[in-house]
Amino acid sequence: MSLGTVERIWRYPIKSTGGELLQRADIDARGVVGDRLYAVRDGDGKFGSGKNTRRFRRMPGLLRLGSRYLQGADEPELLDPYGVPVADAAAFLRHYLGRDDVDVAREGTVSHFDQLPLSVLTTATLDWVRSAVPGIAVDERRFRPNLLVRTPPGTPAFVEDQWFGAKARIGRMACVEFVRSSERCVMVNEAQQDLPQSPLVLRAIAQGHDMRLDALGTVIEPGTVQLGDAVTLI
Repeated sequence: MSLGTVERIWRYPIKSTGGELLQRADIDARGVVGDRLYAVRDGDGKFGSGKNTRRFRRMPGLLRLGSRYLQGADEPELLDPYGVPVADAAAFLRHYLGRDDVDVAREGTVSHFDQLPLSVLTTATLDWVRSAVPGIAVDERRFRPNLLVRTPPGTPAFVEDQWFGAKARIGRMACVEFVRSSERCVMVNEAQQDLPQSPLVLRAIAQGHDMRLDALGTVIEPGTVQLGDAVTLI
């Protein structure tokens, strides 16, 4: 059964910063290779995020920054709010965040992921969010999926819920198993680049779908995915 086709592929080299659009990406057991492999870490060992939890520290403003891997580079490049690469990520972040205990750290024994390795969002669900908050700029960047899947006309919003417990082939090799959806937090409201801050986004999701949005999955078989690949239940 065809679910749709891959319309966009996102990778977020430094957790909680803006990501990079890819034409193709390798997927392994950890998810998109290089995704959230680095994070802003404070002196207590907590990672910069949009919320405060046992593992994460709220650091407002990170979403206005960007990150990317240059060709052949092992470490990502941090971009300022204007998209300009910074020469010293740690020095920039300490000035930008107004704290002297932060640095960019590679993932160690503690995962940088909030939940599961792979997030998939459909255009059907994204269109629903847009219709629920007219006048507010909304695109998939607010929800930070790895894959945005173009669904056929007439596909209902939140179709992702129907996938839980099923496996899907993406392209020729990669296979994922969908487990559950993400429970959304205030991060979807935050301003980033040309998207303004708005509390209406999370409010709409809370009222319309109990704070949940997307399909989270684990990788069963690694492979390479690219734009236009079919996503098919197996």
